[in-house]
Formats: sequence, structure tokens, C-alpha cells
Amino acid sequence: MQNKVHQEPGLSPMRSTEISISREDITPDYVTWSLFNTLFMNFCCLGFIAFAYSVKSRDRKMVGDITGAQAFASTAKCLNIWALIFNIILTIGAIVILIIFSAAIVQAISQMKNHPGGF
Repeated sequence: MQNKVHQEPGLSPMRSTEISISREDITPDYVTWSLFNTLFMNFCCLGFIAFAYSVKSRDRKMVGDITGAQAFASTAKCLNIWALIFNIILTIGAIVILIIFSAAIVQAISQMKNHPGGF
């Protein structure tokens, strides 16, 4: 952080602050993604575990341990990807089962209408 003083003639001095952020300090911690997986798609607690690793990554980043933050962030990303894959598969499976049961119910109702005395 650098402080600079700008002086223009006839005006009071104006102070400005520059904050330089190095590229290596910007490590994604995936907290938002992990929180979403925890709240909405928590298959086998993968979302919760990913959230824990995301918080550990953020803590490591605040301490200044970039290597540790990247390791925890990588684990959180992997867990989030697996949680997303499993939940996409479960959602597709639930839709398929819903369609199959809906078709079976519609078929049973149509048979009851065609044969009112029984099957």
C-alpha cells in the first residue's frame, strides 16, 4: 500500500491510496459454490465437506499461506464437481422415475375406464 500526496496550486493537499494486489494472492476458494451445494444438493454430505474445505482455504489465504489455500481450494473444487455430477444424475433419475410412474398411473386409469367391472 502506498500513500501519495497530490498538491495543486491554490488547493489543499489531496491524499490517495493505491493498493496493489499481486496475481498469486487471488486464489478462488469456492465458498459460494460450496454453500449452494450444501444447502440445495447435499448428496452424501459432499457439499458440506466442500464448504469446510472452502472455509479452510479462505482461512489459509487470510493468513498468507497461498500454497495451503490452493491445496484446500483444489479439494473443495473437486468435491463440488463430484457433488454436482451426483446430483445431476439423481435429478435425471428422479425425473425418469416420475415419468415411468406417471405413465403407469395413466395406463391404470385408462384400463379402469375401459373395463369398469375390474381388470
